[in-house]
Amino acid sequence: MKLPDTITTLNNDDIRARLRRLGWSSFFRDQLQNKSSELIPARIVGVRKNIYLARQGDEEMLTTIAGRLFNEPAPSLPAIGDWVLLKDSVIASILKRKNALSRRASGGRTRKDSNTKADDQVIAANLDKVFIVCGLDRDFNVRRIERYLTLIYNCGIEPVIVLTKSDLHHNPSPLVQEVEALAFGVPVYAVSAHDTTTVSQLAHLIPQGKTVALIGSSGAGKSTLINRLHGEEIQSTSEVGSRVGKGRHTTTTRDLIVLPSGGMVIDNPGIREIGLGTGSSSTESTFPEIDELSQLCKFQNCSHTHEPGCHVLKAVSTGKITYARLKSYQKIIRELAYLSHRDTKSASRVEKEQWKGVSQKIKNIKKTRKQ
Repeated sequence: MKLPDTITTLNNDDIRARLRRLGWSSFFRDQLQNKSSELIPARIVGVRKNIYLARQGDEEMLTTIAGRLFNEPAPSLPAIGDWVLLKDSVIASILKRKNALSRRASGGRTRKDSNTKADDQVIAANLDKVFIVCGLDRDFNVRRIERYLTLIYNCGIEPVIVLTKSDLHHNPSPLVQEVEALAFGVPVYAVSAHDTTTVSQLAHLIPQGKTVALIGSSGAGKSTLINRLHGEEIQSTSEVGSRVGKGRHTTTTRDLIVLPSGGMVIDNPGIREIGLGTGSSSTESTFPEIDELSQLCKFQNCSHTHEPGCHVLKAVSTGKITYARLKSYQKIIRELAYLSHRDTKSASRVEKEQWKGVSQKIKNIKKTRKQ
C-alpha cells in the first residue's frame, strides 16, 4: 500500500494532525526545506534486519533502504522512532534526530580489528521519556539501574523507573525507597501486572503524540506492561525460569506501538550488557551527591580512593554514601574515561597506558614497604 501524503500536501490540516499524533513537530518540518516535493514523510515503527515498517497516520508499509544509505556506518541507518522521507517504498533520506538512545555495541570491539572500537547501537530515536523496567524479583539490581540512568542522561532523555512485579512483596516500599534514594528526582513507580490501578498511574506519562521507550533485562515485564497499557495481549510474553530466575528473550524485534490513548511505546529486546555509548561523558545527574562533594576535595583530580582531604571518602566513613555506590561511581567513571581515550587513541594504546600506570603503582608500593 502506498502512502498518499507527500511533502506538497503537508499544508492540509488533517494530514498535519495525523503526523502530529505520531510525534511530528516543527523540528522535523523545518528540515523539509529544499527537499523534493514528491517525497513521503513517515515514521519508522518496526525494524526487521534490512526491512523497515514505516507509518503515516493509520497507513503502514514495508520499506527498504536506498543503496547509498545502506553502505553508510550502522549509526546512520534508520532506527525505530526515526522520521524518514520515502520515495515509493524506498527510504531516500533520514531526518535529523531530536535525540537517540544508544549504547556501545556488545563486545566492545569489532571482530576484524581489535584496535577498532565497536559502533554505537541506536536502540530508539526521537523519544520523550525512557522507562527503566526492573522486576522486584531476582532481576532487582540497583547498580544496574545506576548504569541505565547514566546511559539515559547522557543521551539527553528523561528517565522514569518502573519496578514491576510489586505483588511478589507484601511491602515493596523499602525497595522503592532504596531506588528513590539513588535516583534523585526521578519518578519511581511500583506496579503489578495483576493490578490495573498500579499500571494506570503510568498512563498520564504517555499522552497523545509522545513516545516512550522501555528498556530492561529479559523477563523484567516490559511486554506484559505494554499489554496492560494497551488493554490487549498484543505482545508475546513468557514465564521467568523458576530455577535461575532469569527471563527468556521473548521480544526479539523493536516495535513502536500506538496505544488507544494516542501515546506511543517502543518495546525492546532484553538488554544483557549496558555498554555506555561513546558520546557519554558525565555522571552529574546519576551521582549528584558524589559530584557535589568532589568539588570540596583537597585535590582537583581526586580519585576518591586514598587521597587525604577527600570529602567523598569522609561521607562514606560516616554512612552518608554507601561504599557500594562509590564503587559503582568509580567503575562508571573509569569506563567513561576509557571510552573518551578511545575516541583519539587505539584500544591497544589505551590498554598499554593503563597497565603502565598499574605497574608504576606496584613499584611505589614496593618502595614504601622497603622504607
